[in-house]
Parts: sequence; structure tokens; C-alpha cells
Amino acid sequence: MAAKRMGLVRRRKAAGHTQESLAEFLGVERSTVGRWESAETEPQAWLRPKLARALKVSADELQALLDDVTITDPRPSERMTYALENPASADLMVVAYLHEQLRKLDESYDQEASTALLGRAGQLHGQVRFLRENVASPRVRRALYEVEADSSTLMGQLVWDVSQRRDHHAPVGYFKEAVDAARHARDPSTESYATLRMSFVALYGEKNPVRGVTLAEQAADAAQAVSPSLTGLSLLHVAEGHAMTGALTECEAALKKADAQFDRVHPDDLTAPFYTVNEYNRLAGSCYLFLDLPERAEPILRTTSRALASKKKSQAIALGNLTLALIRQRKLDEAAATMHRTIDAVELTRGGGGLNLAFSAGRELRQWRTEPWAQEINDRLLALM
Repeated sequence: MAAKRMGLVRRRKAAGHTQESLAEFLGVERSTVGRWESAETEPQAWLRPKLARALKVSADELQALLDDVTITDPRPSERMTYALENPASADLMVVAYLHEQLRKLDESYDQEASTALLGRAGQLHGQVRFLRENVASPRVRRALYEVEADSSTLMGQLVWDVSQRRDHHAPVGYFKEAVDAARHARDPSTESYATLRMSFVALYGEKNPVRGVTLAEQAADAAQAVSPSLTGLSLLHVAEGHAMTGALTECEAALKKADAQFDRVHPDDLTAPFYTVNEYNRLAGSCYLFLDLPERAEPILRTTSRALASKKKSQAIALGNLTLALIRQRKLDEAAATMHRTIDAVELTRGGGGLNLAFSAGRELRQWRTEPWAQEINDRLLALM
């Protein structure tokens, strides 16, 4: 399991040092610096103040560089096997391996069916919890809490998807575990995201917009100081919760606050890739649909569904809402064509949000159930079941 401290390497180069010149300054062998950078060893305590001066960083910044380990060869190794057999011995390289496996699963979320991911995610989550409960090092335990917060969040998402958004208890349990782990790791971004995921269950599963708004507001508050992007995402769901209750003024006020977050996004905001104009438009279109303004929702959702072609689960949701907007305006030919595209996307991913919207649109088409085109759609929906 090869690894590297990429941040440490970049910092050394930025400070104008080669491995040789840094070793000479510190009075150590060049191979010693190499082992630090490959995460095989760490600088001894008495060397760290001098190393921090050489790299022009504070002691805390140096510690962060040492904690930041990237796996360059993600294949399981004897080290990982040994850690599972002797969990007290788990180290930061094991944490980095687990983090890399979780990252790959997370990247697959928008492309693969949740049923295909659940087994792998559950195994990984179990390994993370087992090691965190038994590891000896407090430093490694905190790093494992960070991974556990993310793995709990992913498990909540997958379990809810696989249940077709019918099981609310188990996903919320995972999200609460994620919040607890994030607090142990002192990670407000992950705490905010897990809270936001709980708001999704309240809004779209329990159909409780008041609770959903409360949770989304809590998520926005938690993210306020660290992530404008996550703050914006949370405010979009505050807006949707208000739309569900027919509160147009409150909905548009929340949309305005969410839009203002785009100007606050900074390069260190790790969730910036997830807070895009497409995501904003997808939620804004959904808001106007809930507010019974399909003519305002349609153009937004039409543009968004095209832009989300690479994110099949999100696209399925946008297409499902676009179908509803077209049905409610009696644009039946377009609605039928869009419904087929919705089902195509759902068949690829089995995402709960798109699936539920497809069935909602199917229910609204019942008054035309004797029409051949409506019967064809109904047959495809039955096949999804």
C-alpha cells in the first residue's frame, strides 16, 4: 500500500528546498526526508520546530501536512490485513487507504445503482467503525472519526435509495451517527452535510416540510463559517420546504440567500463542485412546481435536465419534475417523451428520488390511461416495480 504526503512535498518545493538541501539544513540523511514524504516515518519531536521553520509553516500547519497521507497504490496490503487482525495498531496509512476506498464509492454514486454499492459501502463502514473502536492512537482515532462521518452519510443515502425512500428510520440513524462522528472529528462541514441529508428524509420521505426546514436551517448554520457552498445547498432546501407549504415569499427569500452564496465561494471550499448553477436551478424549478407555478418551473427544469447529463440520479429528478410541469400545463406529447427519458435514467441508477417522481407523474397521467401512449408508459412503470 504505497503512500505519499503530497502536501508536505508541495510545501518543501514552495519553500525552495530539494530533499538534499532540506536534509542538509536539518542535519539528517536525504533518505530520512524521503521516508517522511512517503509516509513511512515521521520527524522526531525535537526536529519538528526546525522543520517548521525550514518549511515556513506553524507547528499546527506542519502537523496537518504530516496527517495528510495520500494512497498512491490503493490495493489492499499486508498492512491493512494486519490492522484488521490487530486493530490497536492501525495507523494513518490504513486511514488513508480506507478514505481512498470511500472516495471511489462516493464518486460512483451518481453512475451506479445504489443496490450495487450498498454491500461494498457496508463492508467498508464496518471496517472503519471496528478500527475506530479499537485503535490505540488518539490521533488515528480522530482521523478514523472523519472517515466514519463520511461513510455513515453514504450508508444513509444508499439505504434510503434502496428502500425507495420508504424506510426513514435506518437512514436517519446513519445520519445521526455521521453527525456524532463529525463532532468528534471537529468537522463542521460533514456535520452540516449529514444534517442536510436528514432534512431530505423529512422533506421527501416523511413529507414533513416544517421539520425539513428546521433541519436545513441547522445545516446552513453549521456550514456558515466554513463552506458557502454547503450553506447555499442547505438554503435551497429551506426554500423547497417553504414551497411545499405554499409560502412563496419565504421560498423566494431563501432562494435569494442561496444565490448570494455563489459570491462567497473560495478555493478552500471543498464542497464547491457540488454547489453549481445546475443544482440551484434544479431546486428552484422544483420550488415553483410545489408552488403550483409549472409555467415558471418548465424552462428552468428543461435547461437543467440537459446540463445534468453526466449525473444520472440528479438528471432523473430534474426530468421527473419537468414531466410533472408539462403534464400540469397539458403539454401531453412533450410530457410523454420526457417521461420516457425519466424512466430511462431511473433504469440506469434506481435512484429513489427519480423513481418516486416517475411514479408521481404516472399517477397524474391516469386520466389518459386508455390512450396507447399512456398505456406504454404504465407498462414501463410496472416493469420498474
